[in-house]
Amino acid sequence: MSDSTPAGPDAPTETDALFDVPPGARTPGTRIVLLTGASGSGKTSLCRRLGLPVIELDDFYRDHDHPGMPLRFGIVDWDDPASWDADGALSALVELCATGETDVPVYDIPTSRRTGTTHVDVAGARVVVAEGIFAAELVRRARAEGILADAVCLARPAVVTAWFRFLRDMGERRKPPLTLVRRGVGLMRDEPRLVRGWTERGCRPVTPEQAEKDIRALLA
Repeated sequence: MSDSTPAGPDAPTETDALFDVPPGARTPGTRIVLLTGASGSGKTSLCRRLGLPVIELDDFYRDHDHPGMPLRFGIVDWDDPASWDADGALSALVELCATGETDVPVYDIPTSRRTGTTHVDVAGARVVVAEGIFAAELVRRARAEGILADAVCLARPAVVTAWFRFLRDMGERRKPPLTLVRRGVGLMRDEPRLVRGWTERGCRPVTPEQAEKDIRALLA
């Protein structure tokens, strides 16, 4: 505190400190790359190629019967951030960076419900990727917490994303085929708007190939 700044009655003094905090002690040893993009844009494939620890942010979806879930196409709108627990996701990432471990939910997509929790231990990892379509919702808050290494949005032609999304969802039997088609058409139309929104929230729009180069550079 400078001499020109008056100390209030509740201001801490030198005698309030229990011990000295070494420089950099509050800097987390692990930092987070937030990775987002449209469903089917290649987030999971990119994470496999990187070989880094990954937190699947989609596991923080709320149960389908959670009060106030948003609706679209006659079903829960899983592309609306209101269907997702942002506070829980941020809390887990902060704990992970501070301690190297945390507990995260296990979410079953076919039943749209959490089925338990799993313990994640990334002790010693310098970079962890947190990926999901709602990652951009955490950019500002993760930066304020001092845990953000980068924020990336995968962007490629919407028709390419739609095709890979359909193949994935059919292969995993995520929803009935007609539901997947209706949802896929809507998402393809929405993708340019979604990318703009993620960019406005602080993510850099790049191709999967460029994202891989950028994230690997963080490890150099």
